[in-house]
Amino acid sequence: MSENKKAEKIVGVKGMNDILPADAALWELFENTVESVLKSYGFQKIRTPIVEPTALFARGLGAVTDIVEKEMYSFTDSMNGDNLTLRPESTAGVVRAAIEHNLTYDGPKRLWYSGPMFRHERPQRGRYRQFHQVGAEALGFTGPDIDAELIMMCQRLWDDLGLQDVQLQLNSIGDAEERNRHRADLIAYFEKHHDLLDSDAQRRLHSNPLRILDTKNPTMQEMVNGAPQLLDYLGEESRAHFEGVQKILRHNNIPFAINPRLVRGIDYYNRTVFEWVTDQLGAQGTVCGGGRYDPLVEMFGGKPTPACGFAMGVERLLELMRANGEQATRNECDVYLVHQGEVAQLQSFILAERLRNAGLDVVLHCASSNAGGSFKSQMKRADASGAAYAIIIGEDEVTNHTATVKTLRADGDGDDNLDKASAGNQSVVPFDAVSDYLVDQIVGDDGHDHGGHQHIHYHH
Repeated sequence: MSENKKAEKIVGVKGMNDILPADAALWELFENTVESVLKSYGFQKIRTPIVEPTALFARGLGAVTDIVEKEMYSFTDSMNGDNLTLRPESTAGVVRAAIEHNLTYDGPKRLWYSGPMFRHERPQRGRYRQFHQVGAEALGFTGPDIDAELIMMCQRLWDDLGLQDVQLQLNSIGDAEERNRHRADLIAYFEKHHDLLDSDAQRRLHSNPLRILDTKNPTMQEMVNGAPQLLDYLGEESRAHFEGVQKILRHNNIPFAINPRLVRGIDYYNRTVFEWVTDQLGAQGTVCGGGRYDPLVEMFGGKPTPACGFAMGVERLLELMRANGEQATRNECDVYLVHQGEVAQLQSFILAERLRNAGLDVVLHCASSNAGGSFKSQMKRADASGAAYAIIIGEDEVTNHTATVKTLRADGDGDDNLDKASAGNQSVVPFDAVSDYLVDQIVGDDGHDHGGHQHIHYHH
């Protein structure tokens, strides 16, 4: 390569996004909230591989679903010829793991997961080729009570995340036999109106007619509204189960609307299906969907085991958090350590470790190519870091075995505007006392939480 030719830049894969440090605080707020809500209901985390055998999804999702037909990243492992797929969703993998490790042998299990999923679809706002989901799966529970609990858990999560205007839609799609009777009548109805079906609907007419009910095509709405409704085909048991779910939700003041056209696009669902929708994200309104999938464990070769779960799209929920004005503050540290000279640098390392032992987050100034090491440029860095305090160690401090502690923020102010009254205060503190001094400053500050920190580990 000639001296002056610049290497060509490589950019990321279309529809697969970098999540940059500026967004980290909001992601962490979301993830921490999810974890605490799910734990409070006794759900335990399961982590399954991102890659699964292709057959798992072909069998589980149904060969004629959009996902399997055209959205999966499938490939042949060139080392051994295995057919593999990047997971487009996580339920199939969780169920596979539960069967493989016999998880329900000693009773039912409440499980949850989070992580990236992959679908080769047209990227749009809130919808990407690598996207993230959080989901819960309850395996081995038969009654309507677990369906209701999963829904109430979502409601608690929306409340804790400060989300407004997320509505619950509910339906029952009955059992296989009820769906088959409905399906036959549905196909007959659509055939009668064949000239109104768009190409998508015609393609699905015999393979997956339920999905036609889900159409977004405005010219088909009126005809679809007149189609036979699955709710009218439910037998006694399915109806009682659905009533049971509604009764618990009503009793706990969880508002919902029954949407008779609500179906899930995946073959393994039965009975209760639900979606949480919002009109704050444009047309792509679903932020969470779920339901009961009693047939799946048996489809995968396990003993018949009832199951129920949901999955939510993290990127969409983060959009919603932003729309609701959620600001998670980026904060690198509590303390920024400024130093001048080699001896001061060595002392700074010792002090930084002591402060971290005391539970503080510390950024130690390190040399960089684009910023001089002058006090002035280091203090600029200290201010930009969001730290509440700067500690300065220079020649005088080394000689006197002290450190200068400078307040960068007003008390509990947390934002970047320096309140001149208290910011700029500085004290000279004996080197060995700095750690205790700072802990007293922060804890003694009326419990003020400098820079949004939750994890200072000491007590009065």
